[in-house]
Amino acid sequence: MSFGRLERRDSPKPMGDINMTPLIDVMLVLLVIFMIAAPLMSNSLRLDLPKSEAATPGDTPQFIALAVAPDGSLYLGEEKLDAATLQQRLKTLGAGRPELEVQLRADQAAPYGVVAQLIGWCQAAGLHRMAFVTDADTATASTLTPTPLPKQP
Repeated sequence: MSFGRLERRDSPKPMGDINMTPLIDVMLVLLVIFMIAAPLMSNSLRLDLPKSEAATPGDTPQFIALAVAPDGSLYLGEEKLDAATLQQRLKTLGAGRPELEVQLRADQAAPYGVVAQLIGWCQAAGLHRMAFVTDADTATASTLTPTPLPKQP
């Protein structure tokens, strides 16, 4: 009996190149995740602004954003500055541009002396247009009612 010889086929050769499709898919998913998560990770200044019913936002084309944090630290835009640097930057920004408006955001817990000092620096730099930014939240009458002063003898 004679059996036929089974043909031997060549064994499969190893693949020498990488399939790029899954790699590109993973990279695109990671890109989308980072695009969504990046703005959430930015360190923005959070202030507890005072509430006012009369607060309406103005349409000012050019303005300088100043902020005072609860601990008294000073910010020009999102940049934290010390007092001397802020004074110098205000003088530079206000030189020859009196139409600039200073939008001051001061936390309710910020020291009043720091806010008053900041207003003085702005006026010394030639910036006389000031806007105090508040939350446009309806305040209740009980929070607006002043407490009576004690009677003088």
